Amino acid sequence: MTYTNKKTGRRAGLAVAATALLATAATILPVSTPRAAPVAASRTANAPTWCPTVPGHRVDCDALDRPLVAGEPALGRVQVSYAVVRHSGAGPAKGTVAVNTGGPGEVVIDRAPLFGHALGDLLKDHDLLLVDPRGTGRSERIPCGVTDAEYRFGTRAQQRASVERCAENLGPRAAGYTSAATADDIDAVRARLGVPQLSLYGLSYGTYLMPVYASRHPERARSIVQSGAYPLGFDPLSRPQAQAVSLSLHRVCGRSPRTACDGKQAVNDLKTVATRLRARPMTVPVTTGHGTYSVRFTEGKLANLLYEAASREVGAAPGEPSLLGRLPAALSAFTRGDTAPLRTLVQEDGASGSTEDQAPYIGVVCNDYRQAWSAKAPVAERWRQYRAALAGAERGEHGAFSAEGFNEGPTDGGDVCIGWPRENTAPHRQPTHPKLPDVPVLVLSGDLDANTPDANGVRAARQFDDSRFFSVRNTGHVPEWEPTGCVTGVSTRFLRTGGPGDTSCLRGLEPITVEPVRE
Repeated sequence: MTYTNKKTGRRAGLAVAATALLATAATILPVSTPRAAPVAASRTANAPTWCPTVPGHRVDCDALDRPLVAGEPALGRVQVSYAVVRHSGAGPAKGTVAVNTGGPGEVVIDRAPLFGHALGDLLKDHDLLLVDPRGTGRSERIPCGVTDAEYRFGTRAQQRASVERCAENLGPRAAGYTSAATADDIDAVRARLGVPQLSLYGLSYGTYLMPVYASRHPERARSIVQSGAYPLGFDPLSRPQAQAVSLSLHRVCGRSPRTACDGKQAVNDLKTVATRLRARPMTVPVTTGHGTYSVRFTEGKLANLLYEAASREVGAAPGEPSLLGRLPAALSAFTRGDTAPLRTLVQEDGASGSTEDQAPYIGVVCNDYRQAWSAKAPVAERWRQYRAALAGAERGEHGAFSAEGFNEGPTDGGDVCIGWPRENTAPHRQPTHPKLPDVPVLVLSGDLDANTPDANGVRAARQFDDSRFFSVRNTGHVPEWEPTGCVTGVSTRFLRTGGPGDTSCLRGLEPITVEPVRE
């Protein structure tokens, strides 16, 4: 569910993105050939200095003063910033599209030029609304003293300790970091702008946030596009992700025109590597622009690398080597005693570690996400419930991994939030099955995405009565990364008309390059 932007290390993310979201989260739309006529960009008078410029469009920017925690005025207020990219054509806008790029905690406003480029003709007659969620980007920061790099590279015990430290530093303000609060912020901006309805476009974590918005403001949702999607009631033991790792290895090997690898053997190699790392983790030095970290690379870290990092940007440059395409060879080498190729992949992925504060990410994950224990229980009881849930997982449900090992991988799942204090949490958890409006919904998943795999995309679509699900061949997290414009074309057509139109191109995208396994 997280997405991590390789340039910033922020989750969007899965990635996820990741990033290394979304890992850590995520998500930027690819730059494609612009379709709007090139005219001068402009800003409104007295626009803030951070207001972006988008060729061919006027951009209006401002901020709203919002309560940090609804009903708790003593906890203060927060400035939520937004930008509106105005349509380029004559006459009033036919609609307004609100986008969230993932995370939790990914920036949105600074990506206005990319969206202006990628959405093309849609912005001739539709406005684009970009709201930076509280604590991120141009909205007011509320830091908790935990950086992206220390959180990502820490051991599991260190990650749990970081979560507890984040909660302690935020205190009762931690309850201000929820998807419901962000959804209400977006609606407050909508109301200020006088827009009757929004077309909602969510990527990665945005596919969680936008249904929350739709459930809280059903009359304001016109249609929804979800890309790299997962349901509100997702599996807290991450079984779909674990199973999708093996499926992705099978698919990339089976589609390799040179028969570079054998899918069954690649999965067997993964089982061997996971078993060895479970017994004897290896130490990998990772250098970022902010220092060098010594990473204890465990079965859990391997899980994170394969389900999150390896799903990122898959299909963006199918002819070039990618982490996923290099994995079969690296796993094979490891089984033969050569750890260097896998170490290299770990180091390359780790180079994106940043100093960004993780309060928006940790807060939303621990306040909102479904857990394998009761949030009302004391910590000792939470541990008992969590271990019982792991013990109850059937053999093979986590693919090539052990249940415990795989669940030490997600930085937004497993036991990472087990110490999040009850007294500083949101008073009400996000419902997993709220009443959702009957509006047209399009859900897209990359069929090589183990972060938000097809199985989760199908469940995300089933939350709505009028939904359509498409698996996009040879793409990862999120499908919009592919360079042909096929996916963004389907998405923008749906936002304009309420229907996807011709989707045949989703099945014909080029397979990714796979590094041959050398015996």
